[in-house]
Amino acid sequence: MEMKLTIRRVPTVVSNYQEDAAAADKPRAGCGRNCLGDCCLPVSKLPLYAFKANPGKLPLQDAGAATSLVNLLLTEWEDRMARGLFRYDVTACETKVIPGNLGFVAQLNEGRHLKKRPTEFRVDRVLQPFDPAKFNFTKVGQEEVLFQFENGAGDDSYFLESAPVIAAPNVVAINVSPIEYGHVLLIPRVLDRLPQRIDPESLLLALQMAAEAASPYFRLGYNSLGAFATINHLHFQAYYLSVPFPVEKAATHKIPLAEDKMKSGVNVSKLVNYPVRGLVFEGGNTLNDLANVVSSACIWLQDNNVPYNVLISDCGKRIFLFPQCYAEKQALGEVSQELLDTQVNPAVWEISGHIVLKRRNDYEEASETSAWKLLAEVSLSEERFEEVKAYIFNAAGLVQSDEEEVSENEDASYAPVPVAPLPVAEGCLVLQ
Repeated sequence: MEMKLTIRRVPTVVSNYQEDAAAADKPRAGCGRNCLGDCCLPVSKLPLYAFKANPGKLPLQDAGAATSLVNLLLTEWEDRMARGLFRYDVTACETKVIPGNLGFVAQLNEGRHLKKRPTEFRVDRVLQPFDPAKFNFTKVGQEEVLFQFENGAGDDSYFLESAPVIAAPNVVAINVSPIEYGHVLLIPRVLDRLPQRIDPESLLLALQMAAEAASPYFRLGYNSLGAFATINHLHFQAYYLSVPFPVEKAATHKIPLAEDKMKSGVNVSKLVNYPVRGLVFEGGNTLNDLANVVSSACIWLQDNNVPYNVLISDCGKRIFLFPQCYAEKQALGEVSQELLDTQVNPAVWEISGHIVLKRRNDYEEASETSAWKLLAEVSLSEERFEEVKAYIFNAAGLVQSDEEEVSENEDASYAPVPVAPLPVAEGCLVLQ
């Protein structure tokens, strides 16, 4: 008999319509709610941000006249805050940099885990079919949408305050339970009702958004099912945080490649002395090359039931890939009660070093050691990681050379190194 691993999960509410999903199992033709479903969206008009076809090419118009994606997104996000669409004011949450070697960022967000609806979430299947009866983003109201995000196919980006909706638009919507300033969802081809799984096209769209944002403080993240995605409708998350993520500062060691069958120009490294083992992909001849290599790795993980998280950093030039096993350990009772009591679900943001804590005591006592202890439970073992890495390389058309990866035992010390506190003022780090 097949064993089904489940965790009693209370997922974060990302839309004000999520709690109504149980009563919305049937199609709502002419629902009158101005939603993102087939009943309303095709005849609607929404703002449109059209990004330039080549993000590396300088715009033809003056820089001062060009539309800034980040400024536009944050302005629209603040407008939704003024309308009272968020469940709490995330800019009032206490945030600090934890003294230590990496500078983990801790946030106290006592309101985020409240007002959730219980659900049974299956954690032993990374790929699951889309279920229209469960909450999905077609049930979101259009007031939560900031704009459509489409390729303008030109040398300049532009913004239209109102534009007809294409057949299956990519939309950017607010997360009504934000964990940081400007927290949004990028939902590719919303009407296609894609399950939560990465493909080359969707990953390229996320990279194009990061490149268009052109800010090192605006990152995108992805959680697979089994790695703390709570909605099985394809989406990426993104937000603005004006400090480096710890994983962005972590040491890496380049993996020498004997052959790149895709001729992509992508370089691969692995994290060194970081609590979660992961791979770092960067470079590439084009964004499309980078998207193809990384999506090949993600597809192998999905198809082989390995949960994973992705962080898109450095304006889309750098991608961190983390195969993980925390939910499986949790379901099997292998995570300590002390860690479970924190109620922290180590998804992409936590793994990257931005840890959202629900209890004041945990926040006040947060240290690099406690952060490391939590995140270390997420990581694959060294043996399993190397096994997965070999399969990923094969799937991505990469061949590792016989050269020594790491000299002088660089990655032997998987433990926090106590150092003097960083000269960074603690306190709220969100953009005011």
